[in-house]
Amino acid sequence: MDHKAQTPPNCRIYAVGDIHGRVDLLARLQGMIEVDAAPLPPGVRRLIVYLGDYIDRGPESEAVIERLIAGPPPGFEAVYLKGNHDDMLLRYLNDGALAETWMMNGGMEALESYGIEVPRPLPPPAWHDGGRQALARALPAAHLDFFRGLKLLHSEGDYLFVHAGVRPEVALDRQQDVDLMWIRHDFLESGEDFGKVVVHGHSITLDVEFPGNRIGIDTGAYHTGRLTALVLQDAEHRLLQT
Repeated sequence: MDHKAQTPPNCRIYAVGDIHGRVDLLARLQGMIEVDAAPLPPGVRRLIVYLGDYIDRGPESEAVIERLIAGPPPGFEAVYLKGNHDDMLLRYLNDGALAETWMMNGGMEALESYGIEVPRPLPPPAWHDGGRQALARALPAAHLDFFRGLKLLHSEGDYLFVHAGVRPEVALDRQQDVDLMWIRHDFLESGEDFGKVVVHGHSITLDVEFPGNRIGIDTGAYHTGRLTALVLQDAEHRLLQT
């Protein structure tokens, strides 16, 4: 971009990285966000954008979703984006797609958080018909509605919020769902000006990345204990971290 990225006027945005079943960190970070926003004068929008991957890996996927569907703190708006892990749950429910991939990447922990007993170290292929039926019974309707209602991208001012990233050399309004949820190297290694600064999670780094055309905020909460919120207002940015 040929100018410093800005939020809309009178708007503070908190972008929250990948939670992955760590309801303890989510609760702490939401508390930090409330304290941080408390001095804001009336009339300033308070927006939390959750970048997806709410489930898997960590032990409390069900509790994370329950907390999120309760809504944002008083006085805040919230946008919930879809991560590839959230999409894998829906695809598993629908037709068993990506079953083995999901199990190897945290799906077992998600199922267990809903009270489903999962064979270890990996469930055999024949188990999944029953596993899908068990998940369909165990997943509250409000949780299913939450997963089905997740957005793929959200724009505010000079920022675009997505889970994984965007495909270089493709217009922002022509991006494919699979890239918004899954892309890594082609996006991460691109120096392209995407037209907006892309705020994303998905690809874990020890520190938040600010290469100029994007900001990566997945700091690996499920194993580092560090869940990150990027705070944006006007042309400034800073971090809140557990």
